[in-house]
Amino acid sequence: MTHSNRRLVLNVNVLDVGISPGAWTLGVAPNAFLDASHFVRIAQAAERGTLDGFFLADSPGFWENPKVKPTRALEPTAVLATVAAHTTNLGLIGTASTTFNEPYELAERFLSLDVASGGRVAWNVVTTYSPVVGANFGLQALPDREERYARAAEFVDVVTELWESALTGVPVDHRGPRFEVSGRLAVAPSAQGYPALIQAGGSPAGRELAGRTAHGVFTAELTLAAGIEHYRYVKDAAARAGRDPDQVKILPGLITVIGSTEREAIERHESLRAHVPADFGAERLSGTLGVDVTTLDWDEPIPAHVLAVPEDLDAYQGSLGFRESVVGLAQEGNLSIRQLLRSLNGSGGHRAIIGTPEQVADTIEEWFLAGAADGFNLMPDALPTGLDEFVDHVVPILRRRGLFRHEYSEKTLRGRFGATLPALHAVG
Repeated sequence: MTHSNRRLVLNVNVLDVGISPGAWTLGVAPNAFLDASHFVRIAQAAERGTLDGFFLADSPGFWENPKVKPTRALEPTAVLATVAAHTTNLGLIGTASTTFNEPYELAERFLSLDVASGGRVAWNVVTTYSPVVGANFGLQALPDREERYARAAEFVDVVTELWESALTGVPVDHRGPRFEVSGRLAVAPSAQGYPALIQAGGSPAGRELAGRTAHGVFTAELTLAAGIEHYRYVKDAAARAGRDPDQVKILPGLITVIGSTEREAIERHESLRAHVPADFGAERLSGTLGVDVTTLDWDEPIPAHVLAVPEDLDAYQGSLGFRESVVGLAQEGNLSIRQLLRSLNGSGGHRAIIGTPEQVADTIEEWFLAGAADGFNLMPDALPTGLDEFVDHVVPILRRRGLFRHEYSEKTLRGRFGATLPALHAVG
């Protein structure tokens, strides 16, 4: 079977030792996420499967309860620099917040990594909505959503201007409402000009930013219909911004739990959550819904008013994208809080496939051909074993179906995303 010239993009989202809260029980040391060799092992498996990118999330503060689930610790660009030295083709995608960084420093850091890796880097742009982070930076509270996205929009513009200065040699003279930057980067342009941009916000402002600037969009849709709707929204936003929509890749998160039979996959999934307390994820779900779920009856369907759109969106501090996905899941199944927590399994709101390699490949093909996704950010249940299962058993199926490459043909991450490389200029 062959398909059109559309490129299926597959990244692995490396969440510590895996997305499952019980991942540390499956053949890996609980503190492996503190060991750079753990990430190198995962990256080399991804490159063996010709995956597009190695994706690192980040939140500059504690995110999960470390007594239940190991939490990220090492700064992403430090990990990516190590991974770059042990791989040849794999893309390197690092998350950094526009709320808690400065444009010049971030532009220099990511372009330096891009040069050192041969043009394989992308920056995942986030604004940070976690309230636990603010205190680490001396803030009583995070800026509201409107301000975070206004800062993010200007931040991305400044970083891009600085990266362009590496190409042209023309100094930046930016005078905006939030940033004033004069000067140019001393770093040379990379093999792809400068890093690609990934965006992960699901709010209307986030989707507009993605359409205007991003080469890849990390989404959290749980159903095919929601995926198609979001896909069209962002592609239309790109067209309104004067961009080619084909150069914006929509990449939902996809949790994979793989077994040789469906029963084996289910048993693996159950074993990975055997030790997890019933209330795991309750604090995160409270933030997502904007309601303290401990005040609700956990065995009755969630009240309609809890699932309704918040009356004051400005006061709501969680992720609107995750909220939309989680609410849709709860409404579709008329779920209780207990059932919803079990369904989410600590994922926050990403689609999960628990089944055989064929079932995983079927989902990827269905979403890709239906126009709900250009690819996926894979979130294996446990690392590195879950990624090994995908590379060894799902990738061959995708190749046989004509959906995925047999070998790398593009050296840069931009090239692999089908994104235009900036024109190289003589630097003065």
